[in-house]
Amino acid sequence: MSALPGTTGRRRVYLMRHGHVDYFAREVREAGHTDLVPLTPLGREQARAGGLALAHVRFDRALCSGLPRTVQTAELVIAANEDAAHLTLVVDRDLVEIKGGGGLARAKSREELAARMTFEFDQAATPGARMMGGDVFAEVQARSVGALLRLLAEPGWHTSLVVAHEGINRLILSWMTGNGLSGVQSFEQDLACINVLDFDMVPREDGTVGTEIARKLIKTVNLTPYNYVKHGMNLTSLEAIFART
Repeated sequence: MSALPGTTGRRRVYLMRHGHVDYFAREVREAGHTDLVPLTPLGREQARAGGLALAHVRFDRALCSGLPRTVQTAELVIAANEDAAHLTLVVDRDLVEIKGGGGLARAKSREELAARMTFEFDQAATPGARMMGGDVFAEVQARSVGALLRLLAEPGWHTSLVVAHEGINRLILSWMTGNGLSGVQSFEQDLACINVLDFDMVPREDGTVGTEIARKLIKTVNLTPYNYVKHGMNLTSLEAIFART
């Protein structure tokens, strides 16, 4: 079983959020949905900063949700890497962001959208809770964690890059704590942030082929290489992304 150097069965996932986007850009509003929204110039700068911070890390695997903002972020991180010739960026659609009913593009203003979304994660642990009347939080947590578990079940790697979204990352981080959905509201995920997650893998207890998780460790949360100490970053990520520029 492949493992981090110095360990017997530990694997590491660098879980990132995509860089800055503008959901109210003209082309996004004309398209009527946000799935195809690209990184802004600021978002590309943020992704490059993440890539420089991770340039010395040899990734064995690289995954993203397949939406352009995660593809572009992952590609910029990989492009900055010192040893990435062997990498192929893999798309796992189970990492696609949680969606609200009606979609982001239907909001009439940035202020309206920010106000509607501000407290959505606070009620995620309520049975059957939905994101703005759309996706069920528990169902999206199950599919995003499922994507991570499939990755962990693959042989032959110990370090992976996964680029996803704010909601997806929050759901995964809350699962990492062992508290289901009750911690979702507490995990801020700034744009192009990096989380470092370790997993101690052991042979399955029932004797069948494969491994299972013995322990989950959160090593780093919401690290932003473009501003390590977050000086001046006084807004939440939602407030920042919907702010007028």
